[in-house]
Amino acid sequence: MGKDILLVVDAVSNEKGVGEQIIFEALEAALASATRKKHGADIEVRVAIDRETGDYTTYRRWEVIEDDMEQEFPLRQLTLSAARLDEPEIAIGDFTEEEIDSVEFGRIAAQTAKQVIVQKVREAERERVVEAYKERVGELVMGIVKRTERGGVYLDLGGNAEAYIPREDMIPREAVRPGDRLRGFLSDVRSEPRGPQLFVSRTAPEFLIELFKLEVPEVGQGVIVINGAARDPGARAKIAVSSNDPRLDPVGACVGMRGSRVQTVSNELAGERIDIILHNDNPAQFVINAMAPAEVKGIVVDEETNTMDIAVESEKLSLAIGRGGQNVRLAAELTGWELNVMDETAADEKSEAESKVSLQLFVDQLDVDEEVAMILVQEGFSSVEEVAYVPREELLDIDEFEEDLVDELRSRAQDALLTKAIATEELLDGKSPSEELMAMEGIENQMAFNMAAHGILTVDDLADQSVDDLMIVDEMDEELAAKLIMKARESWFTDEDQNAQEAAQ
Repeated sequence: MGKDILLVVDAVSNEKGVGEQIIFEALEAALASATRKKHGADIEVRVAIDRETGDYTTYRRWEVIEDDMEQEFPLRQLTLSAARLDEPEIAIGDFTEEEIDSVEFGRIAAQTAKQVIVQKVREAERERVVEAYKERVGELVMGIVKRTERGGVYLDLGGNAEAYIPREDMIPREAVRPGDRLRGFLSDVRSEPRGPQLFVSRTAPEFLIELFKLEVPEVGQGVIVINGAARDPGARAKIAVSSNDPRLDPVGACVGMRGSRVQTVSNELAGERIDIILHNDNPAQFVINAMAPAEVKGIVVDEETNTMDIAVESEKLSLAIGRGGQNVRLAAELTGWELNVMDETAADEKSEAESKVSLQLFVDQLDVDEEVAMILVQEGFSSVEEVAYVPREELLDIDEFEEDLVDELRSRAQDALLTKAIATEELLDGKSPSEELMAMEGIENQMAFNMAAHGILTVDDLADQSVDDLMIVDEMDEELAAKLIMKARESWFTDEDQNAQEAAQ
């Protein structure tokens, strides 16, 4: 009997690649389960197998509880006073045991033991897979397509490891069949008792980056740096690169001889077209590079709103925007800036309109003539706040401005701001905009107080307005009004979706 157990342990351990201790524990659990079935009662059983001989002993157990506690499981519990009759040192929570007859191993080998062993081995294998891969999150993995389902694809990575690629992480319209070899980006490892544990993506931008690391040795050597990537999976991608060696062209290195390197990556991504962009620390130049193949004729940067207006030739406008907005969308994702693409005529008209607004603003609030106001506009000033608080030296650097004029301009700007603040406070009459309104995207503090002066104190107040209603607010225009109202109304749609989901449940 003991020899049979040792043979089973050795065979299963070698076949499944798990430790003998796990197999022994599985057999002990199986023998205990068989013993309980034999007695036909709800008793507690422990089986101890000798690891050297394979012989085993069976014990019935009772948990020691307090004397005044009700015995919820009479066949498995014993009061403290009763237990101390045989074991004076025993304490509450300990177990007292009594040896009983063991069941024969042969009777349960094909049933309970097998089920428990399979379960324990499966748990051990899953745990081993997690341990083996948890440090590899963020790496490339390769496997053979095991099966495809409606929800995704299962990959056999070898060594009993199985990965899952959810449908949304598969490249659209990519034909995948069982037996195909497939690479992916290991995005997550989860230790769960059931279901997939290794999650792989073929659509993540990181997958593109890792493929270039594989194909371009200079990246692994640290000579070329991949600064970011953006993808429209299966259709087009942009990847930004730079070089730590001024003698090396990073774009050319990633393209490879006759395009061999970039073509290899593209083939892995089901023919995805890849634009390799030269990274630049200057945000405007980086955006110009990212807009390739479109040629940028002019660019205006607004750091406060993190936006850039991009002007291109009229006949190249569709190329700059791309099919379905693809080119500008990927450029925006790659650079982290919101990009507004327009033709040169529209850009000139917008610039001229903004210049007129700024010009009139300076004429009205600083009480200066159009010539001085135009100089401020041409130097990039767009608000009274900038004139009031920009370093004095910056104004002195303007050729047309003398020291006395600079001091006078700064003084008038500060007085204008003070007057405006006093007027706003009087209009508010003790009321102030809510923190939520002031924190809302697109609203600066002054704009929030301007709205509060007209009774718009909360996001809900703003959501109830129309574009025409908001036009009475200082420094408001129709485009901004429409944008702010839609932003404020986002919660309405969220609430409707949540109510619909609750109703469906």
